[in-house]
Amino acid sequence: MTTTEAGVPAPSGATVEDTPGDGHDHATYGYHKQKDEHLKRLRRIEGQIRGLQRMVDEDVYCIDILTQVSASTKALQSFALQLLEEHLRHCVADAAVKGGAEIDAKVEEATKAIGRLLRT
Repeated sequence: MTTTEAGVPAPSGATVEDTPGDGHDHATYGYHKQKDEHLKRLRRIEGQIRGLQRMVDEDVYCIDILTQVSASTKALQSFALQLLEEHLRHCVADAAVKGGAEIDAKVEEATKAIGRLLRT
């Protein structure tokens, strides 16, 4: 497990980087390199959800709303899978290099996340 300079554990799946001059530790997660793309994607999904609200407000036909719900759900699932892949490539792979109990914890964590995704 990674700790900050103060001895506080870093959040699960994070590596700690000290940014010179600001006096704070920063966690870097697997999705960090594509953060802007992820935010753009989430804003697009947010727009879909707002569209659903508007459709209900305007008394749009039920099946048309359900079609949009399906599209929004698929968009969120796709986002979740991308995030999971990045978690496996970064956080789990990093733990595998370190070995020990950390890899077991990361695999268990990822397995539970996959289980939650499968239930949705």
